[in-house]
Amino acid sequence: MGNTNDIKEILSVKSISNSTAPVGVFDSGVGGLTVAREIMRQLPCENIVYFGDTARVPYGSKSKNNIIRFSEQIIRFLKTKGVKAIVIACNTASALALEAVQEETDIPILGVIAPGARAAVQATENGIIGVAGTEATIQSEMYTRVIRKMDPGAVVIGKPCPLFVPLVEEGFAKHRITEEVIDIYLADMKKTDIDTMILGCTHYPLLRSRIKAYFGEKVHIVNPAYETAMDLKKVLAERGIENLSGKAASYEFYVSDAAEKFTRFANGILSYDVAATRLVNIEEY
Repeated sequence: MGNTNDIKEILSVKSISNSTAPVGVFDSGVGGLTVAREIMRQLPCENIVYFGDTARVPYGSKSKNNIIRFSEQIIRFLKTKGVKAIVIACNTASALALEAVQEETDIPILGVIAPGARAAVQATENGIIGVAGTEATIQSEMYTRVIRKMDPGAVVIGKPCPLFVPLVEEGFAKHRITEEVIDIYLADMKKTDIDTMILGCTHYPLLRSRIKAYFGEKVHIVNPAYETAMDLKKVLAERGIENLSGKAASYEFYVSDAAEKFTRFANGILSYDVAATRLVNIEEY
């Protein structure tokens, strides 16, 4: 009986410790901040450690092997911060690396593709869904596979939009050149019968108003960030590791390059004031 009580006490202490541990969030750059922002809104007690791989952005043009290697390095870094769960806030890494790293890691790892696909299937009325994403995400056809598991009759029209990421990263989201690039990439999709479109890259929600204006009211725009935050909330609750302390959350930000530029960008889109972003030599992990 004594041994049983000892085990219960150890498990209880471990659960308390895990509940206050941070959630790791990573992306190729600043795009994942749209997911971090939703986690801050929907799970206000959860501590967050964010990593942006700004030295190697964009991921969309990289090979699958490199994306997996990058993801493994970042996960090793985040685990040094004692994270209890990880959100891959990057569609490219979710498409190409999620399954591989889930098999290698002993904590829950979530991607952004399944939540976005589910929201699109629920929103569409005619079953014709558009996906704008990086070259790697579109070529992987991961959204198509996930959507068709949920709705075998769905029609998915994908379009790679590789310039969207650097436009966002360089601060051109509201520049007229971005409107021209949107038209170049999405003119053909606009002529189709899609009634729902997934912003299949976490950078793209920062162009949401422009894309929404381009398509008009007939097309519902899906931002997977909210759905991902809600999935995270569910996973933490199921495992009994949600932070119920009631204390104000703490946030840490790390990047592989251009820390000051990242800090300025983050402060432009987050309600939280990012005082400083720390540099990490991610190749050491």
